[in-house]
Amino acid sequence: MSLLEFGVAPKMKPVSPRRAALVAALDIGTSKVVCLIARLEPGRAHDVLRRRSHAVEVIGFGHTEARGMKAGGVADLEAADFAIRQAVERAEQSAGVHLESVAVSVSAGRLASERFTASVEVAGPSIRDTDIARLLQAGSQHSVREGRVVLHSLPLGYAIDGVHGIRDPRGMLAQRFGLDMHIVTADVAAPRNLMLAIERGQLSVEAMVAAPYMSGLAALADDEADLGAAVVDLGAGTTTIAVFSGGRFVHADGFAVGGHHVTMDLARGLNARVADAERIKTFYGTVVSGMSDERDMIPVPAVGSDSREPPQVVSRAALVPFIRPRVEEILEMVRDRLAASPFAAEPQGTVVLTGGASQLAGLVDLASRVLGRQVRIGRPLGVSGLPDAAKGPAFAVASGLLVYPQAAHLEHFEPRKTRQMMTGGYFTKVRRWLRESF
Repeated sequence: MSLLEFGVAPKMKPVSPRRAALVAALDIGTSKVVCLIARLEPGRAHDVLRRRSHAVEVIGFGHTEARGMKAGGVADLEAADFAIRQAVERAEQSAGVHLESVAVSVSAGRLASERFTASVEVAGPSIRDTDIARLLQAGSQHSVREGRVVLHSLPLGYAIDGVHGIRDPRGMLAQRFGLDMHIVTADVAAPRNLMLAIERGQLSVEAMVAAPYMSGLAALADDEADLGAAVVDLGAGTTTIAVFSGGRFVHADGFAVGGHHVTMDLARGLNARVADAERIKTFYGTVVSGMSDERDMIPVPAVGSDSREPPQVVSRAALVPFIRPRVEEILEMVRDRLAASPFAAEPQGTVVLTGGASQLAGLVDLASRVLGRQVRIGRPLGVSGLPDAAKGPAFAVASGLLVYPQAAHLEHFEPRKTRQMMTGGYFTKVRRWLRESF
């Protein structure tokens, strides 16, 4: 029986910081399905990515248009299954391996955060593994409720006799031991149907994780996460938010409005087919017109089936009235969500935009004005081997899934002597491949 039946998403076992590993990521969005396979090599620190224990090298890449998806959730099981199989098969062929399991991102299901604080009396003179395990278990179970699934249970810090900010309390003397935890949940229907579509393709789900968290793992430098940052992933069907503070993932949110809504507005405004509107948005879309945009003319094919009918021609500046209002609406919704989050307490915090819709020309300046923050576009950091087409912000979630095994220990508690064991579904069939390669 799936862990989702018990209100908890599958959790990934931590990867050993001293061993190489093979990992697979599956990002199933509204507009595209991406499968990445990567090799993790230990012990390669980077100045701006000090927390990473491994270098990430992509060896397999599969990418296809999403089918059967709406607002990040499955709307047509057969179509979604076909697109997933296509992307996975292409990645397997390019990497020369066969996958049994994948880590999967979740952007649908009304992502939400909850803070949980608990404390217990310490049984002995010092804090033991069993004391920590009791608190972590209590935190996870606290947020399990009907209709929701727990994606993440992340300790934010421990407290000893009222002193907060303790990172590793084991062995410390205390009478009372406390825990602050960040719980991320989603409506159970979205991950449940994602899992069903994946398992139809003879794959198991190694972990289900929040998409904006993955964008943050891929696109944020360590100092940004320490000083306070919000990652806003502007997807086709959803916009999701992750807030980082003190190096920790402290808040998640999202809503079902994204780049596809911009495309639909453009299609209506130009009286164009949706596919043509998407192409025009991708190549010419802008939220602010420049001096040359009045002279930059764009052909718009007619909606009718008669290909002999000449296309209408519009200037690039004429696209702005159809694109900008929806983008402003999305940014205003983001602003309101951030104002009600811990990010409001970080006045100098940076906003990092990822996702395909973040590539609209002029968006950074518009977002800076609407959000009142310093804004930049986020791209995958420290991930080698990506094709040129996958090095942009649209592939931040997929790249973050490759980084996630290095952060999975934050959601697991194991005694020190067993934490470094190499476990997990990824390694069922690839151990032999790793032995031969290394």
